[in-house]
Amino acid sequence: MILAAGFGTRLKPFTDHHPKALALAGGKTLLEHAIRYLQRHGIYEVVVNVHHFADQIEETVCREKGFGSKVFISDERTAILDTGGGVLHAAPYLQHDPYFVVMNVDILTTLNLEKLIQQHEQNCAMATLAVMERTSSRYLLCNAEGQLCGWENRSTGEKKIARHTQERLVAKAFSGIQVISREIFSQAFPSSKLSLITMYLQLAATYPIYTFDHTGDTFIDAGKPADLARADLLLG
Repeated sequence: MILAAGFGTRLKPFTDHHPKALALAGGKTLLEHAIRYLQRHGIYEVVVNVHHFADQIEETVCREKGFGSKVFISDERTAILDTGGGVLHAAPYLQHDPYFVVMNVDILTTLNLEKLIQQHEQNCAMATLAVMERTSSRYLLCNAEGQLCGWENRSTGEKKIARHTQERLVAKAFSGIQVISREIFSQAFPSSKLSLITMYLQLAATYPIYTFDHTGDTFIDAGKPADLARADLLLG
């Protein structure tokens, strides 16, 4: 699943008239880059959620014949549901397989998806989140085994501990890519509109939520003009 419903406020003024998914980097839209990335790892069936300028995304997918993939549209026109709510809303498309990959549309990376999936299978995890050692304002807090134990926002000082331990926790930045087991659809959540991180923190005390460190890979979060320009130079 590619998360593409957001307003993309960091990419204004482009997103005043277009969805973030259609911003260009290296002559291709972010949506195409995401679909091609999944194809390189053997994934040719993709769900894309839409809200902000949804028609433009649908028209692009139709015109480009899914860029060679079978693309399903998860429609959130009525109300945007945040990342977690968007995944739950797309359950009819996702719950037929034991697990599925979810990624933000604005992530460009050389992360080896096969290795991420392999670790997810080995750990029998509810979810496995790609992380890196990089500077960020928000971090996932993990124990020595890479299990998710908490989250912190260093800009605001907010901190949440979901799995209590005496171990020293390590802070890693989330890369916006994860593998999720379909059992997540059987869990009860407080709202239909919530983030994936909120879901993981609720589950971490009871279920195995792991991280996968891919520090050293190329990684660009192209959600801001400066980073999109950097991606354009890298890919152009």
